[in-house]
Amino acid sequence: MNLLYAAVAFLLAVVLALVGLTRLNAWMIERRNPPVGAFATVNGTRIHFVHVPAPGADLPPIVFIHGASANLLDQMVPIRPQLEGRAEMLFFDRPGHGWSDRGPDNETPFAQARTIAALMDHAGIARAIVVGHSFGGGTAAAFALAYPERTAGLVFVAAATHPWAGAATSWYYKLTARPWVGRLFAQTIAGPAGTLRMAGATDCVFAPNPVPEDYLHRAGIELVLRPSAFRANAIDVQGLHAHVTGAQPRYREITAPTVIISGDYDTVVYEELHSVGLARDIPGAELVWVKNLGHKPDWIAPDLVAAAIARVGGQGGDLQGLARTVETRIAGDRQGVDTCANEKAPPETLLAQ
Repeated sequence: MNLLYAAVAFLLAVVLALVGLTRLNAWMIERRNPPVGAFATVNGTRIHFVHVPAPGADLPPIVFIHGASANLLDQMVPIRPQLEGRAEMLFFDRPGHGWSDRGPDNETPFAQARTIAALMDHAGIARAIVVGHSFGGGTAAAFALAYPERTAGLVFVAAATHPWAGAATSWYYKLTARPWVGRLFAQTIAGPAGTLRMAGATDCVFAPNPVPEDYLHRAGIELVLRPSAFRANAIDVQGLHAHVTGAQPRYREITAPTVIISGDYDTVVYEELHSVGLARDIPGAELVWVKNLGHKPDWIAPDLVAAAIARVGGQGGDLQGLARTVETRIAGDRQGVDTCANEKAPPETLLAQ
């Protein structure tokens, strides 16, 4: 019996030590990555955002929706310089990410779309081009379905928008999304383990393209390792398959001008399922396919993303020609090709769409 008590005491001590380490780590992360914008409580949720005015704009306002594991910096840092002065821009941390609270009802893309609409009201934006990267692409599509009158155009960047075979996600998302064990995992192991894996995981997010200098710091990516953000991110990702399964049959209802940007070497999402599917499902959508480009067109080809925004905003431009220019620029990129799998969607998944 004494051995049992000793074992329990030891396990409890380990758990408490991990909780303490996680909280210290979260405090240090927040000190290194303070808020860069303002706060507003909309739809019952305190949201962190950056609103960039443009008195002489020649484009409609633009709302940017970041992907999983990210925050507003992930799009603002590369894209804002491309469009500053040309358009009013609204960057924000999705509910539960970055410095935004999770709020009472933000666990689906449609629910987050309601919060986005409320934030647009706060910023005085009636109608906007919506730009969604990765998970944010699914949320952008949800916004267009829920608020067609407020959607001036859509730009999907390496988007995740369609159901995939098996509905599988990474094991740690599935674990963290669970009610009790998920909270314990997020409060103990997720932060230290994520810190150790972050550099390697980032290499694969960008593969085959090189990770931009000081990317992790400039984009504040480590903010996702705080327990509340890690859990919100896991719940988002774990629930995505169910959402897109229901939303995908409705994409044909979208009438906003649409451009889809995708690389053919995306190691995060099945580009031949999501991006090709969007081009098929949204009437009149233009697919811009870039060879040797990974999951981060916003950082590797921000000029192409900006040109796509201008296109849906009513301005001309040869997106396919610019895509060929980008291909020439990145043709020699080979980072991570030996360690980061460029998996393809199973053929039966493609046939089912």
